[in-house]
Order: sequence, then structure tokens, then C-alpha cells
Amino acid sequence: MDIIPGGIVAPQGFKTAGVYCGIKRKRNDLALIVSDVDAAAAGVFTTNIVKAPCVVSNQAYLEEGIARAIVVNSGNANACNGEQGFTDAVAMVQQAADALGIPQRRVLSASTGVIGHKLPMEKIIAGIVNAAGKLHGEECDDTAQAIMTTDTFPKQVAVEFTLDGKTVRLGAIGKGSGMIAPNMATMLGFITTDAAIEQPVLQEMLRRVAWYTFNSITVDGDTSTNDMTLVLANGLAGNKIIDSLESADGREFEKALFSVCLHLAKEIARDGEGATKLVEVTVQNVAVPEHIASAFASNGREISPEHRAGFPRSVAKTIANSPLVKTALFGNDPNWGRILAAAGRAGVVFDPDKVEIALAGTTVYRDGMPTDFNGYVVSEAMKAKEVQILVDFHQPGGETATVWTCDFSYDYVKINAEYHT
Repeated sequence: MDIIPGGIVAPQGFKTAGVYCGIKRKRNDLALIVSDVDAAAAGVFTTNIVKAPCVVSNQAYLEEGIARAIVVNSGNANACNGEQGFTDAVAMVQQAADALGIPQRRVLSASTGVIGHKLPMEKIIAGIVNAAGKLHGEECDDTAQAIMTTDTFPKQVAVEFTLDGKTVRLGAIGKGSGMIAPNMATMLGFITTDAAIEQPVLQEMLRRVAWYTFNSITVDGDTSTNDMTLVLANGLAGNKIIDSLESADGREFEKALFSVCLHLAKEIARDGEGATKLVEVTVQNVAVPEHIASAFASNGREISPEHRAGFPRSVAKTIANSPLVKTALFGNDPNWGRILAAAGRAGVVFDPDKVEIALAGTTVYRDGMPTDFNGYVVSEAMKAKEVQILVDFHQPGGETATVWTCDFSYDYVKINAEYHT
């Protein structure tokens, strides 16, 4: 599998355009992503009870499992706008369908930005017409920029690999910087591929991959009303259609999908609002509680991999979301006590005397007490752009989970204090 340029237009049969229509003060704010032919479509969405109209409509359209295009605006979430919000979301989709000459039910949509502001529909309609006239198959920088809000850089990636003797490509763009703890996908992620794959298989793969990638990042513990990741697979690579999760080609495709999603997820965590470093939190050797294991066994059921990994992940996310841990990371302070305290309130039973904590490559806590580490050396190591935290519970037969986050800086407060104004 090789990384290649092109992002979402690297796969065959996809075109895109990102334009400025005036929702934001400057830089592109509206985008179209279009397949030349009908594509198998899959999506994962926010678990927030409060859902934007674009989320609700996409979930309905995806019942058919087919799409041709995605229309996206940034700078306005079109969430919590009552009936008008749904009316505008439908109008946005209809305008894109008319501009592209395709059925409305083949168009998916996404919005991101400030909640509670009505969409400026005249600007959006003009932007859709403009974008439809500028569709191209070149580098997709314009589109990657058009979906950004407080992001400081565009996020895109593409890979090339072989299935059934055919060259297959998979590309993606994403956005996210704050309000990131999605529990489904990320703020916005769009993935294209020319692989031939059955829609139910694609949907299950996306669900599994999202759990270990987008669901494993957090910036601030908040979940947006608009989160989604969408995948379009148009089959133009000509490979034998993937109809099984466990086939050799199915596993190869899922590996590529995982690679692309993990890349975007880590870039989103790295670009957390005001962040100065990417932080990887790994919690290992956490056993499934005996009463839960017994309950599953007595009912003749197996515990799913996600359920097993859920116990260490709850610890990792508690550490990753702790404001005290995150501010210590910003200040390069090797305050291991904050890490242990966060682990202790994560709802997982463990013996503190058996826990081992390593920070930036140095073991700082073991056997119920701090090690004789050099605080200056660890602090210097914490100044790196990427910092690792490892917590080992040393429980036999335990599971491992990794979560990615960032530090909290002064700028996080400044950005979010002024976001609406």
C-alpha cells in the first residue's frame, strides 16, 4: 500500500470543487464531491441526541445505500433552527441535485460551524452553482480547505493498493479541531474509493474502523451535533466485488480504510484548537471484570473485541480528557499524579500498587510510588511535537486500547471564548 497524491479525487471517477460563497469572512466555504456513477454509500454519525438536519436526512437517504454526490458547507452548522433548518437542508440538497443533473435522493449533505444560525440560502445556492461549474479531478486542496472551520491546516490523504490484480485507490479529506469526542466518526470525514464492494460490507467495515480510529480521538470531550463520516465506493477499479468481511480482498480493503481513517484521526487530534502537541495515550493489560465475563459465559455469548477493548479505552479517554493532564502536557510538567488520579475515576477496578506509568518514554511510577526519574529530562522530552503516555495495569489476560488527544493551551480558551463573536 502506497501513499499517493490527490486526496478524494485520486480514485477513478471522482471530481470535486471547493469555492468561496460568502458564509465565512474569507477562504472557501462550500464544496461538492461527485462520482461519475452511482456508488455504494455508507456513513457513521453523531451519537448526540441533538442532531442537525443534514445528519437526519443522510440517515434516511442511506437506507438505499447508494449516492452520487456530497454537498458541504462550512461556517454554519444549520443545527437547532427548527423547521426552517430542515427546509434549508432539503433545498441545499435539491439545488446540488439540479446543478449536477442527478436525483435528489442520490445527494448527501453536511454542514459545520456555528449552531443556531440560519443558512444564508442565496449565497449557498450561488455557491453550489459555482462549484458545479468548476468540478475537476486534480488536487483537492480547494475542497479540503472548504470544509474547515477553526482548523489550522487542511487534512487529506490517499493510498493505492491491489485487489484481484487491479489497482485500487482510496482517498479522504477531513476536518475537525474542537468539539471533538465524536463516539462515531469525527466532525466531518469524506472518503472515496474506486473499489467494488457491497454496501452492507462497506457499512460494517466503516463502523468497525471508525471505532478504532475516529472514535479513539478526543480534543475536549464534546460531541458535535453534526458529526459524520461518509464513504462512496463507485467500483470503477474493476476488481471482483468484495462481498465478505473475512475474504482476503475484504481484509486488504479494510486495512487500507483503517490506514486512511487513522491518518485523518491523528491529524484532527494534532490540530486541536490551540494545541501544541499530539498526545498518544495507551492503556494496556486491563482485564474484563470477572462479573461481566461470567455473565457473558452464562448466556453462551462471546464478548466482542470492541467490548473487551472498551475497558482500557474508558481509562485512556478519561486520562486524555482530563483538563489537569492536558494542561500539564502543555506546560511540559511530568505530573504523573494527575494521570493516575484520572485513571482511578474511570470506572475500572485495579490495584494502584501494580500500575506502571511511562511518560514521554520514561517510567515515572511503579509499585505504588514514583520512580527515581529526572524531572528535567522528562520535561525536556515532553516538549516534542508528539508525546506518549503509557499506563500498564498488569492484569493477566488484559486488553489494550489507544486514544489520541492534544494538550490544552491558552489559545484553546481564547478560540472558544470568541468562537461565536
